[in-house]
Amino acid sequence: MNILLTGGMGYIGSHTAILLSEAGHQVHIYDNLCNSNIDTLNRIKKITSKDIAFTNGDIRDTEKLFNTLVNEKIEIVIHLAGLKAVGESSQKPIEYYANNVQGSISLLQAMQSANIKTLVFSSSATVYGNPVYLPYDEDHPTAPTNPYGRNKLQIEEMLHDLAVSDKAWSIACLRYFNPVGAHESGLIGEDPNGIPNNLMPVIGQVVSGKLPLLNIFGDDYDTPDGTGKRDYIHVMDLAEGHLAALNWIKNNPRLHIFNIGSGKSYSVLEIIHCFEQVSSHSIPYQVVNRRPGDLPEYYASADKAKTVLGWEAKRGLSDICNDSWRWIKNPKII
Repeated sequence: MNILLTGGMGYIGSHTAILLSEAGHQVHIYDNLCNSNIDTLNRIKKITSKDIAFTNGDIRDTEKLFNTLVNEKIEIVIHLAGLKAVGESSQKPIEYYANNVQGSISLLQAMQSANIKTLVFSSSATVYGNPVYLPYDEDHPTAPTNPYGRNKLQIEEMLHDLAVSDKAWSIACLRYFNPVGAHESGLIGEDPNGIPNNLMPVIGQVVSGKLPLLNIFGDDYDTPDGTGKRDYIHVMDLAEGHLAALNWIKNNPRLHIFNIGSGKSYSVLEIIHCFEQVSSHSIPYQVVNRRPGDLPEYYASADKAKTVLGWEAKRGLSDICNDSWRWIKNPKII
């Protein structure tokens, strides 16, 4: 099957590209490299021993998207392209709406013109907002508390309206929790441009000496060790979620929403201590003030994905830390 991955050079996209390629699909990556590196393509090719097609383009370029879809004979789109830093979205809301919402409209217009109506969309658990109850299930009320989450929810609502208006569309929205870890080869992992926003890349920069210490944002939460707890899911489990959704959605029209999480929560200190054990490196940290909007704890109910898609997370905290360490210590030259 010919599959287009928008944002396929990014952290989640690159791991998904590997899995899809190894499953026998023809993968075409479409990415503007705003938060990724062209070297990732060489890493994907080295792992898969396959030629992966790539187009350097912005998803707001509808004509270029359309031409790519038609010329590459694309059958299904996995839409991962988007700006994704929660804090930055509050500082640059217009940039986020333009890239994420406008970009998704552009993609859908190109898909309609090319008569391609099967889509897997990269959504986010941020659409839920503050928990009314835990674990979050797909029926939990949606009330995002930042522009990034509102971007994702607006796109979901747009996809809902599209699927209602045209029954030929088959759409899966995957609400991710917190992707972490790296490919077991150590050849690809999370490597954001600039200062990282997520916990594991910060740990990596502390261990490698790029940062002097790690900031823990609050240690007075109502959790066993006082630090915030999150549903961390291994990025390869997440990639497998895409493959499961893709295999299922092509035969199931309309819009379907799935949580993609581990169903467990780990605290910041648990992550740090596990990584210290795996790497034999001490990770210096300091406790600073809480960040506005951070929750004490959240985690997924992934029962629907297990029942409907036959998918569940298989990798635990030890796998996350071991694979992350393998990536962090690996030379970044291919």
